[in-house]
Amino acid sequence: MNYKDLMHEPIKPIPPKPSIYGIEPELVKARVSELPGMVSLYLRELFPDLPPVLLPGGPDAIKNVRQAANDALMNVDMSMIKPEHSVNVLASHHGFTLFGGDPYAELLKAIRDVVEERTGCTDIRLRAGVGMRFRETEEYMKRYGLDTYYKGKAVGIAPIDEGIPIETEIGTLYGLKKAYDADWIIHAHHTDVREVHFHRQVDKAVKPFGMSYARCETRSTYHQNLGPRAANFTARAIFESEFVQSKFAFAAFLNCGPHGVIGADCDNDLYALNDRATFVGCQLYGKIMTLFGEIDKCIAVLDFPCPVPYVFSAGVIYANFLGANSDLYDLNTPLPPYTWYTEAFYRKNGKPLLPETPPMNPAIKMCVHNYAWTGYPSEFFSKNIPTVVVGDEQGKLFDTDSMNTGYMDYAVTARTAENAMEFAYNVSGTDQVIIFDGAMGGLNVSESLAKLLIEKAPLVSEKVDKELLPKWLKQRGVDLSILESKA
Repeated sequence: MNYKDLMHEPIKPIPPKPSIYGIEPELVKARVSELPGMVSLYLRELFPDLPPVLLPGGPDAIKNVRQAANDALMNVDMSMIKPEHSVNVLASHHGFTLFGGDPYAELLKAIRDVVEERTGCTDIRLRAGVGMRFRETEEYMKRYGLDTYYKGKAVGIAPIDEGIPIETEIGTLYGLKKAYDADWIIHAHHTDVREVHFHRQVDKAVKPFGMSYARCETRSTYHQNLGPRAANFTARAIFESEFVQSKFAFAAFLNCGPHGVIGADCDNDLYALNDRATFVGCQLYGKIMTLFGEIDKCIAVLDFPCPVPYVFSAGVIYANFLGANSDLYDLNTPLPPYTWYTEAFYRKNGKPLLPETPPMNPAIKMCVHNYAWTGYPSEFFSKNIPTVVVGDEQGKLFDTDSMNTGYMDYAVTARTAENAMEFAYNVSGTDQVIIFDGAMGGLNVSESLAKLLIEKAPLVSEKVDKELLPKWLKQRGVDLSILESKA
């Protein structure tokens, strides 16, 4: 095999973005993918059975995304929405970090236009939920012009905003009042797996009803109360409540694979859409995560405008790579190597309370934090993985972040990205590098790691298709016939 044929010039990473959660873009002096010895691998060359993408692509890529969204929206029932009604389009912050953010913003614009065109309704609002960075969606709405596109009716909703009690079959849970203050709601989401270490690809399409659209008292079930696998039923309980069902019009999803946007999907039946999203998450993303589990040792580089755990490589976030030593899709595995729930099983001395607590991915010998944001409690990462932060400004930013006051206690700083990488090479004893920089359509890695991934990809693909995928889908009650039902 000629490995060089599959190694390409590094893909341009997602550029730094201005935000109150990150250092100023001009302070990001270099991207690690630009340094010597780095190459890119195209995901459709590693896994030829990945479907074609609309984006990334040529100059018409975003137009193609819009057309796919329009086509899907034209095939969903909107007859319940009348001209005199009001509609809340419910969105989530993570969608704006996918492939530069423009595709998700385009879906939200398409929803507004098509709903108005088909129903005559003009009172269409955007309600965009967040996690712990309460100003994040306000930044996104301005960045992508959604505040003006929705004619001043676009607001961010945070988990500390005024709540509304929702009576469910398991008792009273709490949604956000602004999410439900319209006659109808449209659930605008995506098939990107994101926090599979939390939701485990169980009811992922339903998850925002217990997260982005919910009060902190209810959404905390994912993080502290019930843990992975068990917490998902709270989102389902909210969605199935009489109150939410009386307002639910339909769902509109951006179909994403690890390599790009592959289409759009709309349905009045959220559970049917959830089954299709489950198939995408398990088959397409499952191959990347399983491949990442074959990495024996590496330096992980954070180089993306997002909080530490949410930086991307090949459509997979760093938080999931932290658990690549475990099969996050296998529901017989009770506790992932990383979640807040896992953290709770560690003593104050940093040692696991139970022998069954899995360690974070031991293949990660060092982390080089070239560019990533605050706004997520990340001390657990630097405490368990040797970490080098590039630049005093970035170190000071984390020191002043209320969620990360201890992050720099376990990290060192380097003046430049070059210095940080040289230090990492010398200390870690490996030159295998994986860069979480959001490179679209592929991943940026060192030549040595590229060779390993090229060797392992065919074996991983076969294992997922023949062994793992059938098990994953059976555990979730999803049948392969779901694809035929949508055809």
